[in-house]
Amino acid sequence: MAIERFSSGAPLEEKVGYSRMVKTGNLVMIGGTTSVQPDGTVYGEGDPYEQGKYIFKKQVKLLKQAGAEPEDVIKIMAYVTHMKDCPEISRAYSEIFHDVRPLFTAVGTSELNRPSQLVEIEMTAVITEG
Repeated sequence: MAIERFSSGAPLEEKVGYSRMVKTGNLVMIGGTTSVQPDGTVYGEGDPYEQGKYIFKKQVKLLKQAGAEPEDVIKIMAYVTHMKDCPEISRAYSEIFHDVRPLFTAVGTSELNRPSQLVEIEMTAVITEG
């Protein structure tokens, strides 16, 4: 089975040498994604809702590149620097995935790549027929 690799354009992807998303067959996996914009700045600094919303929209765009839709998402993992921010991140999640109802886990972590990053999200999808 062929493996396709996708980039989101984040500067570290090229520098370090990793893919943002990998597709093999009908399985699509998106690696840890933060709200870093193409210019390297953090979107929604200090705002967990805005960061979550930005990340989910970024990931939905990636899914579409792989031929997947939000309805194909089966699992989401959020790494959160402050568990008190979970309601705001969950609000951003619900705007897209409320009716899809994938698995959703939030795990507390002491820090991410930058102090201004409040959440990092991974996603797994299985493309279904019609």
